[in-house]
Amino acid sequence: MSTTTKNRGETVTPATPGVDTAGVMALLERGRTLATPVLRAAVDRLAPPMNTVAAYHFGWIDAEGNPAEGDGGKAVRPALALLSAEAAGAAPEAGVPGAVAVELVHNFSLLHDDLMDGDEQRRHRDTVWKVHGPAQAILVGDALFALANEILLEIGTVEAGRATRRLTAATRKLIDGQAQDISYEHRERVTVEECLEMEGNKTGALLACAASIGAVLGGADDRTADTLERYGHHLGLAFQAVDDLLGIWGDPEATGKRTWSDLRQRKKSLPVVAALDAGGPDSERLAQILAADAHKPEEEFADFSEEEFAVRAALIEQAGGRDWTSQEARRQHATAMAALDSVDMPAEIRARFVALADFVVVRER
Repeated sequence: MSTTTKNRGETVTPATPGVDTAGVMALLERGRTLATPVLRAAVDRLAPPMNTVAAYHFGWIDAEGNPAEGDGGKAVRPALALLSAEAAGAAPEAGVPGAVAVELVHNFSLLHDDLMDGDEQRRHRDTVWKVHGPAQAILVGDALFALANEILLEIGTVEAGRATRRLTAATRKLIDGQAQDISYEHRERVTVEECLEMEGNKTGALLACAASIGAVLGGADDRTADTLERYGHHLGLAFQAVDDLLGIWGDPEATGKRTWSDLRQRKKSLPVVAALDAGGPDSERLAQILAADAHKPEEEFADFSEEEFAVRAALIEQAGGRDWTSQEARRQHATAMAALDSVDMPAEIRARFVALADFVVVRER
């Protein structure tokens, strides 16, 4: 897969010649417009101070409680939920409860992940645990997960029950993935297959749910929902492959995270695992360095210089980890596209699914 290489930043060439950026931006904006009022109303149900802590996390207020226009993320999951409702022949509004529920679960995971990973920045702002403390990050995350199920079950239909089952199954996989991710940080070697399984759980499961939950709420049968779920799963793997590239080579000005973010956390992400699996002198040297890193105390590792992380990143690239991960993003993108061929939907709706997938794979920071 051809890539444009920079000192910082990463571009992954899509499987199709171009991306309908304007169309994707419209889809993302539609998702925000329809889902945000319902999302805000759900957060307002929380008891103080959880409601304001959650509002800070979503970027609606600043640390002092003043209204803010924060970056709430790209809103790919809400866009997918609304689009999947249309794939089932329903109005996009039918997918709004699913969009909100998925977004609540996604942010539950972010609150907990930031605390577990020790991340101090998200979307260019201090994370919740840094501002409001670890206890509030845990409590608000738990509350968002509970709200997600409330939002769906309040609909009171058979379809809502089916949607809730899919959401809870996806949440369990997401948690499985986070547990695997943490355990891998303390292992010297992780196989590519293990890494893909972890990322399929941690990222793919919720995107798979987003891509099918609107269709379920819109009355789609299980075959259609399962096929859309397969599209979302492979899209999630493509998304995570790009994220793994950005976690090492991404521009901090754009990602809102420190340089060499994943290397600082000793993450066994796809570029690292692929490089270790490649063999050869660069792979062997990298393995020796990372094995030594695994036995260093946190305080020593935290004092590493930029140059020390740059050496690790260079070895990963020289061993082929960067190129392999770019190719994997493309492979997963192609598999997601193939799944769409099994769903009977209007050509215009399919084109929107394709455009969203292209956008995910060519994300540039």
